[in-house]
Amino acid sequence: MILVGELSLWVALLMAAWTTTVSFSGGLQGRSDLIKSGERAMFATFGFTLLASIGLWVALFTHDFSIKFVASYTSANLPKAYLFTAFWAGQAGSLLFWALILTMYCAIAVFTNRRSNRAMMPYVTGTLGVVSLFFLMATAFGANPYERLDWVPPDGRGMNPQLQNPGMAAHPPMLYLGYIATAIPFAFAIGALVTRQLDAQWLGAVRRWALVSWFFLTIGIVLGMWWAYVELGWSGYWAWDAVENSSFLPWLTVTAFLHSIMIQEKRGMLRKWNVTLVVLSFLLTILGTFITRSGIIESVHAFAQSPVGNWFLGFLIAATALTAWLVSTRLNDLQAKAELESMVSREAAFLYNNLVLVGICFATLWGTIFPILSEWVKGDKITVGPPFFNAVNGPLGLLLLALTGVGPLIAWRRASVSNLRRQFTWPVGFGVAVFVTLIALGMRDAYALISYLLAGFVFGTIIQEFVKGIGARRKMYNEGLVPASLRLVARNRRRYGGYIVHFGVVVMFCGFAGLMFKRDVTATLKTGESVKAIDAYGHEWTFTSQGISSFEALNRRVVAVTLDVARDGKRVGLLSSEKRQHVNSLGEPTFEPSTEVGIIEAPKQDVYLVFTGAADRDTAAVHIHFNPLVFWVWFGGIVMAFGGVIVMWPQAQRAERESGYVARIPMGREQETVGAGT
Repeated sequence: MILVGELSLWVALLMAAWTTTVSFSGGLQGRSDLIKSGERAMFATFGFTLLASIGLWVALFTHDFSIKFVASYTSANLPKAYLFTAFWAGQAGSLLFWALILTMYCAIAVFTNRRSNRAMMPYVTGTLGVVSLFFLMATAFGANPYERLDWVPPDGRGMNPQLQNPGMAAHPPMLYLGYIATAIPFAFAIGALVTRQLDAQWLGAVRRWALVSWFFLTIGIVLGMWWAYVELGWSGYWAWDAVENSSFLPWLTVTAFLHSIMIQEKRGMLRKWNVTLVVLSFLLTILGTFITRSGIIESVHAFAQSPVGNWFLGFLIAATALTAWLVSTRLNDLQAKAELESMVSREAAFLYNNLVLVGICFATLWGTIFPILSEWVKGDKITVGPPFFNAVNGPLGLLLLALTGVGPLIAWRRASVSNLRRQFTWPVGFGVAVFVTLIALGMRDAYALISYLLAGFVFGTIIQEFVKGIGARRKMYNEGLVPASLRLVARNRRRYGGYIVHFGVVVMFCGFAGLMFKRDVTATLKTGESVKAIDAYGHEWTFTSQGISSFEALNRRVVAVTLDVARDGKRVGLLSSEKRQHVNSLGEPTFEPSTEVGIIEAPKQDVYLVFTGAADRDTAAVHIHFNPLVFWVWFGGIVMAFGGVIVMWPQAQRAERESGYVARIPMGREQETVGAGT
C-alpha cells in the first residue's frame, strides 16, 4: 500500500495537470466533452490524492522508518492517536494533507455545480486545477513525504512534545479546512471575472463556501489559542505571533465579505469590494503558508526553513498579478447598481464594519511582515511585539464591537430620528447600566470599563432583536415562548444565527477584558512549605508543596511537583505541574525537556501552575498565575461556532399554506368567463 500511495501522488499530479488543460480549453472552445473530461479528472485527482494519503498513514502506523518523514516525526513508542496526527506534524506530510483537503473541496464544488453556473464552471474547474497542481507539485518535488533514507534507523526521533496534545491534534486540520475553503470562492471569482458574469449569481455560489471557511477558521483559531494556553506554559493564549496572525488575517477578510455580501444582495452595492475581499482572502492564505513554511520567521508554530517557501512566494506573486489584471479590466462590469443614500443607514454601518475589519487586517499584516521587510532592506530584523498590535488593534477592536451592536438597529437606505431614538434607547440604557454597576463595584480599569460598556450595549441589541422577533411570532401565530423562539431562528437562520455569532463575540470580549486583572506569584518551596497570594477578587489562596515525584509514563520521563490548594482557608484540591523528557523506544532523549502546566478551571478565573525547575530533590520553583474569565473566551468561541452552524444550515423549502379564503363568483359572470375562455 505504501508503494501504491507513492505512485498515486504522481498520478494525482498528472490528473491535476489534465484538469487544468482541458477545462480551460473546453471553456475557450465551447466543447462540452473537454469540460466534462476536466471535471472527471478533478474527481480522479481527489481519488489518487486520497490513495497517496492512505499510503503515508500506512507507513506511519507500520513504523516504516526507511521513509524520512516517518523517522523524523514518529517513534515506536509514540501513542497510536499521535501516529494518526503525525500526518501533519511535519512539512511534507502537512502539504500532502493540504492537497488532500483541497482536492476533496474541489471535487465537492464541481459535483454540486454539475447543473448550475455552467458558463463559468470550465474556468472555475480550471482554476481549481491550477491550485491543486501547484500544491501537488510542491508536495512531489519540494517536500515529498515518501522520500527514502539511505539507511534504516532502529527507531524514529518521535513527535515534538508540544504537538502531543489534543488541541494540536485538532487545531491544524480545522485551520486547513478553513484556509483551503477560500480557494473555492477564489475560483468562482476568477470564473465570474473571465466570463463577466458578475451579478449576484456567483455570490450565491460562494457564500456557503465563505461560511465554511469562516466556520473552520474560527474553530481552528480558538483551538490554537487553547493549545497555546495549556501547552506553552506562559499563561496566555494570544501573543501576536506571526503564524497566529497568518490565520487571523483571512478570518478578518472572510468576515468582512460575509457582511458586505448582504449589501450587494440587498442593494447591488460594493461589487468591486466583494470581489476584492474574495481574492484577498485566498491570497492571504497563500501568504500565511509562505510565512509558515519559508523559515523566514522564528515561531513555535512554524516549520523549518525549506525551499518550499520559494514555491509559495512565486505562486503568490503570479496569483496576485493575474487577479489584479482581471479585476482592473473588469471595473466597468463591477459598477454598483445603487449609491449610498445616507451615512446613517444599515448599509453605512456595514461599510464602517468592513473598514474596521480591513484596518485591523492591514495593521496586523504590516506588523507581521515588517521584520521581513526590515531584514530585506537593512539587513537587520526589527521585531514588532505585542505592544504595537495591542496599541493599534485594541481601539479598533472596541470600535468593531460597537459597530456589531449598531448595524442591526439602523434601517436600510436612511434612518429617521424617531427610528434611532426608538431602536437605541434600550441597548444604550443596558450598556450604561452595566458600566455604572461595575464602577459601583470598584472597577477602575478604563479599557475593561469601555469593553463591558460596549459589550452591554451589543448584548442589549441582541436581546431587543430576539424579543421583538419572538413577540411578533407569538402575536401572529399564537405560539408558546419556546416554539416561537425555535421557529424564529429556524425560519431566519442567517439573521438570528448571525446574532448568536455576535453574542459569542461579546462573550469573548468580556473574557479578553479579564486579562486586565491578572495576578501572579513566584515561589521556591520545599516539601511542606506554603506561599500565599491574593487574586483580583480579594480571595486569599494558600499553596502548600507536597513534594517532588519522578516516574516514567508512555514515551517520557516525568518530574512533577504537587501543591495542595486552599482558598480563604477552605481546601480546593491538588494541583500538579510536570517537567517532561521525551524518549524513543531505545530510551534515548529526543527533544529538549518540556513543561506541562496544571490548571484549576472555573468560570470566574483559572489558577495556573507552572513548574519552572527543581533546585534539588526536595525544592521546586513554581510560578502561579490567576487568570480571570478565561473560561468565557472558550465559551464565546463555542457560541460563535454554534451560530455559524445555524447560518450554514440549509434553509428548508416551505410550501405556502392556503389562506382559507374562497372567492364567490356570481353564476352569470362564471358562465360568461367560462364561455370566453373556451
